[in-house]
Amino acid sequence: MEIEEFLKFRKNLLKEACDSEGFVNQNQFMTQTLPLMYDAKLIDSEECNESYYVYNEDNLKINGYAVNDSGERLQLFLVDEAKIDLAAKAENLSISTKAYYESQFKRATRFVNKAIKGHLNDELQLSSPVRALVAKMASAEGTEQFDVVEVFLISATATIETRGSTPQPKKFDFEDEELSVSFSKNRSKVVKNVLIIKRLIDLNFLYNVEISRGQREALVIDFEKDFNYRIEAIKAADEEHFESYLCVLPATILADLYRKYSTRLLEKNVRSFLQFKGANAGIRETIRLTPEKFIAFNNGITITSTGKTTLEKEGKVYISSLTDFQIVNGGQTTASIFFTRKDGFSIEKVRVMAKINVAKNVTEEGLDDLISKISRYSNSQTKVSTVDLGSRNPQLTKIKALSDSVMMPSGKKWFFEKSKGEFSTLLRMGGKAEKDYPKDVRFSKEQLGKYFTAWGDQPYVVKKGGDKVFKYFIDALSGDENGKGKLDIDRNFYEMLISKVIIFKKLEDNYGQGKNAIGQIRSAVVPYSISILYKFTDGSKNGIVFDLSKIWLKGTLEDDLSTFMSEMMILMNNLIKKYALSDDLGEYSKRKELWDNISQSSEITNYMESSNAQKILEKYTITKEALKAKLNKKSKQKFADLATLKHNVLIFSRTADYYKKLGLIISGQISQSQRNKIDHIINCIVNKNDITDEYLSFENELIHLVRSTNPETFDKIEISMDESWQASFDLITSIYNNCLEQSENILSSFQRQREIVKAKGAKFYSVYDEIGKLLNEGKSPSIKHLFSVRSTLNKSMDA
Repeated sequence: MEIEEFLKFRKNLLKEACDSEGFVNQNQFMTQTLPLMYDAKLIDSEECNESYYVYNEDNLKINGYAVNDSGERLQLFLVDEAKIDLAAKAENLSISTKAYYESQFKRATRFVNKAIKGHLNDELQLSSPVRALVAKMASAEGTEQFDVVEVFLISATATIETRGSTPQPKKFDFEDEELSVSFSKNRSKVVKNVLIIKRLIDLNFLYNVEISRGQREALVIDFEKDFNYRIEAIKAADEEHFESYLCVLPATILADLYRKYSTRLLEKNVRSFLQFKGANAGIRETIRLTPEKFIAFNNGITITSTGKTTLEKEGKVYISSLTDFQIVNGGQTTASIFFTRKDGFSIEKVRVMAKINVAKNVTEEGLDDLISKISRYSNSQTKVSTVDLGSRNPQLTKIKALSDSVMMPSGKKWFFEKSKGEFSTLLRMGGKAEKDYPKDVRFSKEQLGKYFTAWGDQPYVVKKGGDKVFKYFIDALSGDENGKGKLDIDRNFYEMLISKVIIFKKLEDNYGQGKNAIGQIRSAVVPYSISILYKFTDGSKNGIVFDLSKIWLKGTLEDDLSTFMSEMMILMNNLIKKYALSDDLGEYSKRKELWDNISQSSEITNYMESSNAQKILEKYTITKEALKAKLNKKSKQKFADLATLKHNVLIFSRTADYYKKLGLIISGQISQSQRNKIDHIINCIVNKNDITDEYLSFENELIHLVRSTNPETFDKIEISMDESWQASFDLITSIYNNCLEQSENILSSFQRQREIVKAKGAKFYSVYDEIGKLLNEGKSPSIKHLFSVRSTLNKSMDA
């Protein structure tokens, strides 16, 4: 059954990657998978440089590349184009032989070999999107920089084991390769080995990351197998939820670890904070001059894991492997040791103190909390942000509640996917999720970080993507440690935020993809162009700001603004090429100096001083005082949070029979306490009582559990949703949001609705007065109120 789930997931994934003509686009498919790889910590950012190259004669191909944050690792992305046909038959999508994937990997590894040896330099046209990469790989600079090439084969296939009557999921691991290369440095020839790592990104991997809600893929370090080493350790503590071990690690082991796994070794808060620019000067000097004193001068590192393999020999404890390995303190030390060795200094005499904390008997939430506290308390030398970069962040929770409560003037609703897999679970369960929330009105928390940050003066941070831009976003929302500068996450904030989302998405569409695109650097041009608009409005000292409310009211960019920004993107595309001091435009656009040079250029000044630009600024800007007055007027009205009611509506729409059947099917897999909670939800639906947050949370976890363990259960429940609940909710939110937008009297508006349904003979027309009073006080109606609204709608339809 798992294989069937993989193929259903594949269908949704490929549909999201279709172009305007309904064909699956290779680069869009790659773009769909990158956030899942980022969630699993395989890559530092969901951004990559699209660089499609295929040469069938030599069987070479890549689709894109990225360079990791610390710069020593080149990551290549290869799409298995033969397996992205939506009409492909299931039997052709199940792969049981390693040889199939090996043949695909060879297309990229051959590319690497030829590129490094300079064999491709003369074969590429000047306009080839891969030319800059090939030139870098063939140069002495590139050969020195890249120690690892990691190839990701992205294949829309299910990898299976065919033994037995039913195919089962299987994981293939691929042997690393070493490629001997040489380069000249200081008039000397340097020889080194480049490590080539191959990683399969198949449906098995993508599906598992999706249903795990984006939780990291546990990194298992087998010291004995991979590094021929066992850690001699002293057990220092054995508590209910963790064990602690103390040990001394050779620096060579840490350097080898970093070479193989890079920043994947680091906990995400640590990873988002550190700036990797080679070795720390102090650490480097200690290693160079007095390596034997390193252990005395350095505080050491702290590691967490969720499992370990140990053995005892002659009264000593040895750790041979650690599961879910994360460095929560000492990331800079580990990286600096690697880069010091890379620079040619011996680290043979260097030893590092390490504390290893092995968590046990804890939930995923408990583990995150434990890791967060260990990270916070152990990072005394380097200040690491304590903000929650996960989906439980309170600011993100508020934004989610607003997305559930607020409707645009056009009637459009937005879907904020706060937790990975949230939307795909709705799709898997049926209903109208795809119709209600098409692709253009959905966004994830990672995308939100980009959209928010682009409206500012740091587009190079947006281009970096990953934890860097998301941390910037969360820090901007949260303010400093004392809450100073903290933003109010209210309706005004949400409207401005969605306006920024609309601008970003519209510019992406206008830039285009493929042969009809403005160019090949969309991920740089879009944020750079938005930041120019910001610089000459909100970022200027002229006392004016861009009136984002105009975007909110229209729900899109008006034609004049859309054309103006498209012309700016054409200019920006050329300026990035002109001012970049590297042919690798995608990577160079991550640098602040490029932004400084472009934003201060005469070309931008002339463009923004043109008569057309002045007309645009005059039309779309207002004074800061006028904006403040406008926002203050809207802020006077208390805003009702409808998120809890919306969740109730979703459950009531599924009906009591749905949960009865669900409870029967999974009764043998759940506890009595869980069965009692399902019964409670059923009773609430039957008696039209509000389901409280405790049971809403339980229902959410229950649905996730079924999706993770027995998704075929959903197929066994053939019960139609009761859409009248959603219709009632939509009517109330529509009237309410319209009142807020037009500054109309809420009580009067709902009284008018009362008279409309009263005239049609509805019985419970007075419910509109009750709802109006509640919303006017900033309170949410109850499910009983919606039940009465539902009856008035049914009567209206009958009439």
